[in-house]
Amino acid sequence: QVQLVESGGGLVQAGGSLRLSCAASGRTFSSYAMGWFRQAPGKEREFVAAISWSGGSTYYADSVKGRFTISRDNAKNLVYLQMNSLKPEDTAVYYCAVGPWTVVLRRSYELEYWGQGTQVTVSS
Repeated sequence: QVQLVESGGGLVQAGGSLRLSCAASGRTFSSYAMGWFRQAPGKEREFVAAISWSGGSTYYADSVKGRFTISRDNAKNLVYLQMNSLKPEDTAVYYCAVGPWTVVLRRSYELEYWGQGTQVTVSS
């Protein structure tokens, strides 16, 4: 069993920054890729960023490239999402998930373990 717990969300003005954290337990965390996803009201869940098991590879959605940075600390079983230059359209519930690299990138519907989500609200 895997448990993922997100934290760090909140209300921020446009142009501001937030850092989300995802704490993982219950599995060999360092062996798998991690991803961040988000879902805005009335919209489907979308991919935001992913990081490989070693941290050596990262991938971002075009909408966040250059503004968001994903990182991980395998010793602490943590993955982070640093979000800078936030925009109102970044408002969503943000989720972390764990799984194989290609599944995280392209087949998130197959991911078995998800966190409960953390709300990010960006005011204009």
